[in-house]
Amino acid sequence: MSDALRTMLEYIGKLNNKEKAIAAHCLLTAMNEKSDCDVDADWLKLAELRSAELESGKVEGRCWADIKKDIVG
Repeated sequence: MSDALRTMLEYIGKLNNKEKAIAAHCLLTAMNEKSDCDVDADWLKLAELRSAELESGKVEGRCWADIKKDIVG
């Protein structure tokens, strides 16, 4: 694992849900050199919807420490 990824994983827990959604969107967009504007808009819409569901209590999130443990070990 790169130092950059370790740093990102260390600090991502400090972001609020909307910031995490934006970060996820940026990471996914960066994976593709060519980006389709409709796809970008759809991802952002989905991220905002999921964020709203979490904030409203409609769904429960997983603890970041548990997710990080699954990824990093």
